[in-house]
Amino acid sequence: MNKKISLGLALSLIAVSIAVTFILTSFFSLQSFNKKVVDVNEKSKKYSSLQVLDSYIRDNYLGDIDEKELSDGIMKGYVSGIGDKYSRYLTETEYLTEKNEDSGELVGLGLTLAEDASGYMRISEVLEDSPASDSGLEVGDLITRIDELDIKEAGFNEGMDAMRGTEGSSIKLTVHRDGKATDYELVRRTIKVKTVETEMLGSNIGYIKVTGFKQNTPDQFISALERLTANGATALIFDLRDNDGGLVTALEECLDPLLPEGVVATAEYKDGHSETLVYSDDSEITMPMAVIVNENTASTAELFAAALKDFGKASIVGSQTYGKGVVQVTNEMDNGGAVVLTVAECRTANSECYNGVGITPDFQVENEDENIDAQYNKAVEVVSASDE
Repeated sequence: MNKKISLGLALSLIAVSIAVTFILTSFFSLQSFNKKVVDVNEKSKKYSSLQVLDSYIRDNYLGDIDEKELSDGIMKGYVSGIGDKYSRYLTETEYLTEKNEDSGELVGLGLTLAEDASGYMRISEVLEDSPASDSGLEVGDLITRIDELDIKEAGFNEGMDAMRGTEGSSIKLTVHRDGKATDYELVRRTIKVKTVETEMLGSNIGYIKVTGFKQNTPDQFISALERLTANGATALIFDLRDNDGGLVTALEECLDPLLPEGVVATAEYKDGHSETLVYSDDSEITMPMAVIVNENTASTAELFAAALKDFGKASIVGSQTYGKGVVQVTNEMDNGGAVVLTVAECRTANSECYNGVGITPDFQVENEDENIDAQYNKAVEVVSASDE
């Protein structure tokens, strides 16, 4: 009798358990379903509104519509609408340009241009070993015409578009210097961008300035390290001022010879999982180091400074950095364009994420006198004292 009661009770408990499980599962499934329905309805409203707008414009717009430009504009608007300042949509042309820039190579003349108050284009930088430098163009020159295009009439943006072209194509620039106009005939070619500059300071301090982290930066960086140490450097200064970052893969290769073995930084994703972002092997340079930063030091350049600081390898000198501690991935689209999307937060191995905050230097120094580089001088002082 007792066995029958126990068996019946057990069966009842099982039935109750199954019923509760079913009710809970149904409840959460219903919640999930309702949420999906809301999402679908919201999406439907958005696309319906877009369709109404599209119909209205097509029926009433006076001009002609370029379908590709329209499509690119819609894609740009969508990504812009999420409100993230680092996420963006790239057209096919913009994506190609960005890939070339990331490679450390570009096709062009080797000029950096700014809009001048006169309405013309002012040369603000001339790259070494480029068509522009070979032709004798100089910083401060004003470009007034590109082929038959008058820059003042066309505007700066149209002028920039006219500067672009394929390798081997020619271009004629009318340049004003000291009140005199001169025509220059140039041929566009592939230019290797130099992102690492180096020199010996005195007999024992190696100075390395890194302007960006491109695909070709590690080769330049490692060569600079080897050259400086071979010349007797017993201390190093890394200048990352105005370096707005670049490729994490390039950063990793540059950090590797400076740090001990281990995880340097991780990426923390939306779903809670993390992945190793930067790893260093067991080879390591050991000598006094300093990193100079400023308010324009951002992204992977900040990670470079934070990593050396975390591992006790370098002192940070300068002003508070920009504070970009998030990771973007680039996803190529079927139309040839690409979406650059923020997907993770970056964390160094031994400190908090610096996103939105920046990195606070060990020695906060501002360059108040334009004739004196106080930050540079302090970095020299710091590594000199450590090397004694």
